[in-house]
Amino acid sequence: MKNLSCSVVIRAYNEEQHIGRLLEGISHQTLKDVEIILVDSGSTDATASIAEHYGAKIVHINPQEFTFGRSLNLGLAAATRDRIAITSAHVYPVYPDWLERLLEPFKDPQVALTYGKQRGDAYSKFSEHQIFARWYSNQSEPRQTHPFCNNANAAIRRAVWEQHPYDETLTGLEDLAWAKKVLAEGYGVAYVAGAEILHVHDETPRGLYNRYRREAMAFKQIYPEAHFSLYDFIRMASANIASDLWHAAKQHVFWKSVASIFWFRMMQFWGTYRGYRQSAELTWQLRQTFYYPHGREMAEEGQARKVEPIRYNE
Repeated sequence: MKNLSCSVVIRAYNEEQHIGRLLEGISHQTLKDVEIILVDSGSTDATASIAEHYGAKIVHINPQEFTFGRSLNLGLAAATRDRIAITSAHVYPVYPDWLERLLEPFKDPQVALTYGKQRGDAYSKFSEHQIFARWYSNQSEPRQTHPFCNNANAAIRRAVWEQHPYDETLTGLEDLAWAKKVLAEGYGVAYVAGAEILHVHDETPRGLYNRYRREAMAFKQIYPEAHFSLYDFIRMASANIASDLWHAAKQHVFWKSVASIFWFRMMQFWGTYRGYRQSAELTWQLRQTFYYPHGREMAEEGQARKVEPIRYNE
């Protein structure tokens, strides 16, 4: 794998605070032949100049034309490699073999998409840590049967994308829609636990509400039968708050986390409720994947790897 090449497509808007660390992490990768494409949607800070310093090709998208799918299609069209990693600008890899591990499943010619583990950083809210632990297991899954994935840390085959561009009409979850489509075409989706990144979110309650609302709107478009009632809001918010409080107490961070747990989970599920209004029944499998809290067991500890983590310049 070290002799292979790949492109990395990064979507960004005013990310000067974070993008340098991501690009530094890419420079430390064991896979050295990496083409970097930054899709910038009108940044007014130093995002583009930082990316140019690391040799990135800049693709501009008008903010009025932005959707997640359209920005990805523009970035992928500018990429020249057969395998293309996709990241957010506010993530950064933990290990120097991140790209190498992320691309490994492509040894199977039927795998069209891979995605890796995500964890929060030291400033992530407690509930966000719980979500990452729920969504991203410590066990890899070479051929998963469901379309869950996340384009903050993923890779796709260019040839499959050329047949199936990303949906530019969705308000979010373009990754889920794409995975659903390629699975239906007989391709595989792989989850790689060793391809780990840290995902930095520092959202206000309003920002969190808006994120989950637009994702719920997109989910309803992808799954027209989906439904999330007021009863679901009350039940899921209550269950997740109770679960988070229990885990926070067990981890001795209860008083530090209690306030953020309440507003995080309320905004998460109120946004979800607002986005899902007037839709049909949400399937149990998808409810498990996206919303259901941990049981009364401790979150799984990460497996120690015999790989030295990247030591970033502060």
